Amino acid sequence: MSRQRKSSAFDIASQIRHGEVSCEEHISEILENIQQQEPTFHAYIRIVEDSLDAARKIDQRVKRGEKLGKLCGLGVAIKDNISTKGIQTTCASRMLLDYVPPYDATVVERIRKEDGIILGKTNMDEFGMGSTTEFSFFGPTKNPLDPTLVAGGSSGGSAAAVSLFEADLALGSDTGGSVRCPASFCSIVGLKPTYGRVSRYGLISYASSLEQIGQLGRTAEDCALLLDSIAGYDTMDSTSLRAETKDNLSRPSNDLDGVRIGVIKEFMDGTVEPVSKAINDAIGIMESLGATSQEVSLPSLRFALSSYYIIAMSEASSNLARYDGLRYGHESGFTDDDWQRFFSKNRAYGFGSEVKKRLIIGTFVLIAGYYERFYLKAQQARSQVRNDFIQQFKNFDVLVGPTMPLLPFRLGEKLTDPLALYMCDIDTVPANLAGIPSISVPVSAGTPIGLQILGPILGEEKIISVARIYEEATR
Repeated sequence: MSRQRKSSAFDIASQIRHGEVSCEEHISEILENIQQQEPTFHAYIRIVEDSLDAARKIDQRVKRGEKLGKLCGLGVAIKDNISTKGIQTTCASRMLLDYVPPYDATVVERIRKEDGIILGKTNMDEFGMGSTTEFSFFGPTKNPLDPTLVAGGSSGGSAAAVSLFEADLALGSDTGGSVRCPASFCSIVGLKPTYGRVSRYGLISYASSLEQIGQLGRTAEDCALLLDSIAGYDTMDSTSLRAETKDNLSRPSNDLDGVRIGVIKEFMDGTVEPVSKAINDAIGIMESLGATSQEVSLPSLRFALSSYYIIAMSEASSNLARYDGLRYGHESGFTDDDWQRFFSKNRAYGFGSEVKKRLIIGTFVLIAGYYERFYLKAQQARSQVRNDFIQQFKNFDVLVGPTMPLLPFRLGEKLTDPLALYMCDIDTVPANLAGIPSISVPVSAGTPIGLQILGPILGEEKIISVARIYEEATR
């Protein structure tokens, strides 16, 4: 077994910093994994060419005794809807095939500042619209545990890259579960921070009021390391929070003594038996570590999925209106004197089927007469969901349940039934509606099942601590 497969990203960074491991050798090992495995799993859309040069510079700085950042020499994969200067960024869509950003997203700038090495851009559902990474112009990403299964989405490429040791860490975006879903399906850890905790500047928008850049790693500690490296207020992002920066890497206690856990009834209902059993077993382990648990009900969650899709599709309709082949986006080559026909042809050519479906629904919802009937009611339901969570966090430190209500399914299995595909998000969308942090942690050896731990607004430190204590007790 290689050194890399025995170490967390946190440990590898420490080894590189102290000269115990060559950064060049470490990045070379990752690139070898990519070369060997990518033909089967397709986690990346493109690999950057200068990662080895960056690794050599890290080694030179180590020899000179220079101070290095938190991500010292770690290979980081970036979801393809996060802007990278001079590196093609497509959102896995034909519409942005030729787009090369002239700037780095704030999170990418901060990764570079902390001496992380950008490895490449990962595959995703087109514009983040999907739960399987099957809706990519470049083809699907396959599950690292079984290539006949979906990897989850929309950040499936990022999750697969971490699971396959094709990256130490990865960034994804989470609009309704797009970090936590593939983390669960690929048996790694995925963190969605509080809305506004991490800058969205440079994230190509899908649904602006819901999406948040998230972290993927092989341990909760690794996700905390990446979060601490990129979190913080950003003047370039109007939704960025002026929140105190916390050290999420501070050592947690060895037990969960006094931690109050609420088990969300609505998350457990309708969950397949292997998943519910694994979640109940995990809760039992946390109780053995000193926690107390109690089932709780959040009545508003029955509205969560439908309100989420109404809001998300409506915002997508507005955000993607700019892609017409004239102002932004790929020009199809069609010529027509009528602007409306030209606009329509470009969009029909540039967007995939799932994106077009969601844009049509979102446009319909925003039409006068339907706006009050659907969109405003969805926003009212969203407020109820948020208030229910606020009330429950007065009684509990964290809330838990399954990340996904089912196990990974076969590629293509649900493509003919979009409603069944949307139902996969039923346990993840509430955190996005409420803007609260949530982390998915693997709880079953050999079977991809994730335990979702949710905390109050700005409660990342709390959920990461619970996740780390659970990990250490079950390692």
